[in-house]
Amino acid sequence: MSVMSRPPVMASPPVPIPVSTSRWKSKLSRSLPLYLSVAPFFVLFAIFGLFPLAFSLYLSFQKWDGIGPMRFVGWNQFAYLLTDSYFWQAIINTLEIWLLATIPMICVSVVLAFLLASPLVKARGLYQIAFFLPHITSIVAIALVFGSLFSNQFGLLNALLTALGLGRVAWLSQPWGMKCAIAAMILWRTLGYHTLIFLAGIQSIPTTLYEAARIDGAGSRQIFSRITLPLLRPVMLFTVITSTISGMQVFTEPQVLLGNDGGPGREGMTIVLYLYQQAFGSYHFGYGAAIGWGLFVLIALFSLLNWLLLQRSWIVN
Repeated sequence: MSVMSRPPVMASPPVPIPVSTSRWKSKLSRSLPLYLSVAPFFVLFAIFGLFPLAFSLYLSFQKWDGIGPMRFVGWNQFAYLLTDSYFWQAIINTLEIWLLATIPMICVSVVLAFLLASPLVKARGLYQIAFFLPHITSIVAIALVFGSLFSNQFGLLNALLTALGLGRVAWLSQPWGMKCAIAAMILWRTLGYHTLIFLAGIQSIPTTLYEAARIDGAGSRQIFSRITLPLLRPVMLFTVITSTISGMQVFTEPQVLLGNDGGPGREGMTIVLYLYQQAFGSYHFGYGAAIGWGLFVLIALFSLLNWLLLQRSWIVN
């Protein structure tokens, strides 16, 4: 008896289920409060961050005194910027002040951080607070204090030199005296902050490395040069780049100490002070915006140069 096989029953294709919008609405209702909570930040950032940036770029191609109509001048202001002797003098002054302040700051802050990280130091928190206080002190107040210290007639430094039988020094009338005074202000204000940055980097180094080095008979100087400094290179890169960015934007110290003209011979004129003088002193807002974008290019180039030099030294070492 033969069994007749039935034809296979073909399964019917699945019926597409219409996508409901209820899930999307519920997801939106859950996410909407989160978006609304962060929206003020982006709105304020667009108003006070992106818009001034875009407007300054637009303004750099215009000639405008702040009152009358704008006049498009194209690249003329950037071309004049490259031939402006005052602008190049401001660049040189800024670089010299930056070098006078940054090199001692990095060297001294690394040593202070290494000393603070010692287990022999007690009440480390008090030292950290004391080191950080100058960083949050008003720059105007710091400039006034240092102005009295470096005063040509009644300055404390000149009084000390006179008591030692030495002659007075016209700190605020000589080119290097003005730059040293500005660099001393920057150094005093930023030294504690960078010391804490290096201290955090030292505390992140595994203590087992120091213990192994001491077991092998290494002294403090060898530990500092062979362990601490090599492992602090990323922190040092951060410090050099941030000090470059802030050092190229020095403004309040020379303005309060020397005035808007940068002192005698414009030897204390920095890039940002020159920008301020052109924009708000001479009402050349378009040229001031061009100076600002020139400063942006300089900061980017010097930051990249610092990064490449440090990277190359790490590879060589």
